[in-house]
Amino acid sequence: MPKILPADGGDVVEVILADHRWFEEALRELRDVSSDRAAVLADLATVLIAHAEAEESKVYPTLRRKDAIDAEEVEHSEHEHAEGNEALLALMEVEDTGSEEFGEKLHELSEALTHHLDEEERDVLNPARTDISETVRRELGDTFAQERARLIDSGCGDIANVRKVVAAEQQK
Repeated sequence: MPKILPADGGDVVEVILADHRWFEEALRELRDVSSDRAAVLADLATVLIAHAEAEESKVYPTLRRKDAIDAEEVEHSEHEHAEGNEALLALMEVEDTGSEEFGEKLHELSEALTHHLDEEERDVLNPARTDISETVRRELGDTFAQERARLIDSGCGDIANVRKVVAAEQQK
């Protein structure tokens, strides 16, 4: 099972990419019927919620202020986070991790998450690499890592919190 990575900071692009690779590994683990799917899902929920919320509160606003991405890109990324969170909640609500329903909901989450990672790496992280100084990327990486750690420590992946996050997104 992939351990939850501590995000120690550094270049924000590299910190976010490390999480993206971790998400892909967690999805692989969830596809494996012999893995402890409940434990992997709990870790995935925690990191996914912390990652998205830290991006939305710390990374996207800074990239927007620095003109690396525009308001439309921020809105699109936040919409994709909301879709991923809905798919995550649907998977978390499946009681039998060995059921066909679990496999179906896992496929939906995998599709949403894989699509978002691809687009974010091309449309958000590439401009961050080219339009933001190394100093700002490092400061932003540290800020992102601190917020991500705070959210993880708060238990943000608990199903009650995931339900709150999804409900708040649906109110927008």
